[in-house]
Amino acid sequence: MSGARTVQSGVAWRLQEFTAYIRDERNLSPNTLRAYEREVAEFVAFATGEMGCGDARAASPNVVRAYLAHLHGRKLARVSAQRALAALRTYFRFLAREGEVDANPAKVVPTPRAPKKLPEIVTAPQLADLLEALPADPAGRRDRAALELLYAAGVRASELVGLDLDDVDLNRRLARVHGKGGKERIVPFGREAERALRAYLPDRAAWRVSAGEAPEGEPLFVNQRGGRLSDRSLRRILDAAVLRVAMAGHIHPHTLRHAFATHLLEAGMDLRAIQELLGHASLSTTQRYTHLDLAHLMETYNKAHPKA
Repeated sequence: MSGARTVQSGVAWRLQEFTAYIRDERNLSPNTLRAYEREVAEFVAFATGEMGCGDARAASPNVVRAYLAHLHGRKLARVSAQRALAALRTYFRFLAREGEVDANPAKVVPTPRAPKKLPEIVTAPQLADLLEALPADPAGRRDRAALELLYAAGVRASELVGLDLDDVDLNRRLARVHGKGGKERIVPFGREAERALRAYLPDRAAWRVSAGEAPEGEPLFVNQRGGRLSDRSLRRILDAAVLRVAMAGHIHPHTLRHAFATHLLEAGMDLRAIQELLGHASLSTTQRYTHLDLAHLMETYNKAHPKA
């Protein structure tokens, strides 16, 4: 077992066979393979040394819980405990398949929950400063159009860079967005995004000339070689814009999606309408995108509810 403490590796725990299983049958990536090897080896060392387990059959759910408590005592992040439990579930599933254990003791142990963090939020004035600081050159016009539409339509970064030219109707200010799972939705955008797009399109046309016959269709947002803009490029554009105005904190493309949802809710839009615009299957997901304090929610309630 690479990179792990020495543990008993005989038939009782079948560690070598488990490594072969996740490498040859599960085809896990090298990083995941090493992580699972390490997590299982450390669990076996704990189970044999601290809990007196002579073999895998002695590893009950209580032993798994004790191991997670041990990880917690080492002040490891909850994500580390989550990864360890995922590795153990895979390990004991393998042992059950091989007839070494009757049941998977890790399956009944609940996953440690990571603390929920409120998404970062950016204010409308901050966004205005960010956009106004972009240079008035072809790349700057493209960057402004991309960031304006990212915020105005509340789309994901992957959805934005996946847009083709014919997905956008500038006259009606509508975009046809291809979301997760191949689901398609129509989202509106405002006049500022329309103006930014119209200003950028001549630059796009000039860049596309150099691309020739491209197999990727007609992307809306392109780099200066005429190819489709990537998610990574979009992040770099936003990072550079943040540095340009010396804005505190880190803003990533998803931050603008959070801002879109929050600002609409602050303006009084129904949460279910926002859910449709964001393309969320669950309303609870949309609720996590909003960043309002209780005072504002009460104010909105008092204004809207007939019996408030």
